[in-house]
Amino acid sequence: MKIQTRATLGQDWLRCYQPRPSARIRLVCFPHAGGNAAFYRSWAARLPDEVELLAVQYPGRMDRASEPLIRRMDEMASRAAAAVAPLARIGPVLLFGHSLGASVAHETARRLTAQGLPPAALAVSGRPAPHRLRDSAVHLADDDTLWAELGRLGGTGNEVLDSDPIKELALPVLRADYEVAETYVPGPPDPLPVPTLAFTGDDDPEVTLDEAEAWAEWTRASFRRIAFPGGHFYLVPGESRVVGALLGPLSRGWGAGP
Repeated sequence: MKIQTRATLGQDWLRCYQPRPSARIRLVCFPHAGGNAAFYRSWAARLPDEVELLAVQYPGRMDRASEPLIRRMDEMASRAAAAVAPLARIGPVLLFGHSLGASVAHETARRLTAQGLPPAALAVSGRPAPHRLRDSAVHLADDDTLWAELGRLGGTGNEVLDSDPIKELALPVLRADYEVAETYVPGPPDPLPVPTLAFTGDDDPEVTLDEAEAWAEWTRASFRRIAFPGGHFYLVPGESRVVGALLGPLSRGWGAGP
């Protein structure tokens, strides 16, 4: 079956860097706070021909810079689900999200499941389970404190951190994304019938192994936690290992279409 690409499905929200019209499986990736779709661009080349990568582009950044920023999880996930739903109707979809993106991916999975379109699998990275999220209000802090978060978490080079023009452009996006993350109220565990993987760096200050393990309470299907060497952005130097960990379950049947 020939599957349409983002040229006709979810074109506002989804970016496809290597279209694969004959792909049987879609890997939809959600960025971290302050991030954008291009974070996942290099992943596409690591995937087999049967898997097509689509990266989510939140409003207010890069080619969507003129659009209003989103500040609440409900709007973010509802609009993302609306973009992904057409893909889920025509073939299996695997959702992956890192940090804030993990929460958005999970909430997107909940909305798709409510529509009778559950994803084939969900992979969450660098984020405690919803009922184990930590209280914080960094989005209310001054600009310097908020900007310092990028340096604390790693994954951002000094050429970016020391650039005032980049800081001026990026701070509103970062603040809005932190507001999405920090005002999110997930409610009690509501397990999904979706196989779930929880990834984490073994030295990540944002999530302990126990907080990642707690994602098991949010699925009625299979669950596995995988720890990788590194901190919050372990997936940058560990890209090949992370993509390989996603492909393993796919090869064993997750996302296998009829």
